[in-house]
Amino acid sequence: MISRAGRRILGLSRPAAYRALDTKIFQGTRWSSSSPRRWSTPLAKSIAEAIATTGPISIAAYMRQCLTSPDGGYYTTNREGRDQFGRKGDFVTSPEISQIFGELFGLWLVTEWMAQGRKKQGVEIIEVGPGRGTLMDDILRTVSTFKSLTSSIENIYLVEASPSLRAAQKDLLCGDAAFEEVSTGYRSTSKYAGLPITWCEDIRFVPNEPDKTPFIFAHEFFDALPIHAFQSVPPSQTPTQTLSTPTGQISLNRPKAEAQKPQWRELLVSPTVPSSIITTSASSVPSTKRSKEPKPDFQLSLAKASNPSSLLLPTQSQRYKDLLSTADAVIEISPESHSYVTEFARRIGGSKNSRSSTSSAVSPAPRKSEPSGAALILDYGPAETIPSSTLRGIRSHQLVSPLADAGEVDLSADVDFMALVEAALGASDNIEVHGPVEQGVFLEQMGIKERAEMLIRGLEKKGGNGVEVAGGGDQTPGKDAADMEPRKKTIREAVERLVSRLPGRGMGTLYKALAIVPERGGKRPVGFGGGLGA
Repeated sequence: MISRAGRRILGLSRPAAYRALDTKIFQGTRWSSSSPRRWSTPLAKSIAEAIATTGPISIAAYMRQCLTSPDGGYYTTNREGRDQFGRKGDFVTSPEISQIFGELFGLWLVTEWMAQGRKKQGVEIIEVGPGRGTLMDDILRTVSTFKSLTSSIENIYLVEASPSLRAAQKDLLCGDAAFEEVSTGYRSTSKYAGLPITWCEDIRFVPNEPDKTPFIFAHEFFDALPIHAFQSVPPSQTPTQTLSTPTGQISLNRPKAEAQKPQWRELLVSPTVPSSIITTSASSVPSTKRSKEPKPDFQLSLAKASNPSSLLLPTQSQRYKDLLSTADAVIEISPESHSYVTEFARRIGGSKNSRSSTSSAVSPAPRKSEPSGAALILDYGPAETIPSSTLRGIRSHQLVSPLADAGEVDLSADVDFMALVEAALGASDNIEVHGPVEQGVFLEQMGIKERAEMLIRGLEKKGGNGVEVAGGGDQTPGKDAADMEPRKKTIREAVERLVSRLPGRGMGTLYKALAIVPERGGKRPVGFGGGLGA
């Protein structure tokens, strides 16, 4: 079984990243007579037709189409009998591994609410990318046991663009309650304390009021947001450029000193040469690739000249600038990730000033008289370095080419946590960012092992009958006491899988946690080195 990050857990280690993107396999090709092109999916054909009109597209544009296109997107198309998540889907996420994971998210919310003075009203819970709703179900089940907190919650917002996933979330969280369309999206009533739940397609549609206290959760959300990839090229590859405009070509003459500097070029997506109409020398393609991997519909190629993205995005952080002089360095940047975390920070701490919010691409955020709320982000990626060549495809728990079977393969890339930190701190003067810390550290500090032993003691007390066990809070009736040991083992193995730091055996190191909280003099939140009253 494979996790969303593309690492096989308790199995083989991840194959080399970008294996299917090796553009060298297209060297030495020669054309023969052509025949009608067969595309792997209808969406692949649509993307190729668009490229034929516009030219090669960014990885970001390709990811956006593959994941959210209304005509065949991975998350936006309801395919009969197919589920993206879980053992029968394409990948497994932590909430499906153990109910304890979501319970600890709920506990983290409780501790932050207490640390901020136990607000009696105006509390909101927001989750972006809720999947099937498993995480939110565990959060609400946990929170509902704290009656004073439950009574302070005014609304729950789920940011979800997929109609099929919205339906799954509604069924799990609300059961048979009415599901009605409202101005911001859809609304129903939770089975937990009758709390209202509102679905919005984008966080910008979630009301943003300065007197509210939002607790925001993002679990394996940022990894699915589109990325741009850029490669540093030496001065010898940066000739005088021209820019195409509706009125003709404009020469971009640069000063001599500027022309002698390396520049960023964007990696773009374009169709491959179809295998049915080319021949390739055996020496240019390894036999394993010829025999085991079908040729992808698309390939990556380096832009011949700078474009607006390569001229702007890599200049927004000193971290990117420092790598420009490294020949062939590749960096990945996700502007949408920056926009989302900026939104989180402004909802918690307010904008830096009134002008910044009106000019931003994210929703306006009025200055808050008192910063409140918190955001908990948990995803995978390096703690400090910039992701490079991490785009991956996952299907049926196997790593596959991200450039094949458009719309039928999950696409993701490592999260640049330091970029999230920079964006959050740049968005509001009144917030702090803690982390990233390894998932294993976060969960252990939150008490995952202690909670597992509580479940096991409860199992023993009931003689193996009717106790909640790992797996999203499902009630699993025990056959008899003899069934107890395997179930106790299941609980412990699930916990070990979530916290293990052994390469290829767990998620404890690969995944990271990041928290955004109101400015409070560096006082650490629970799970990040702090505790209640710490």
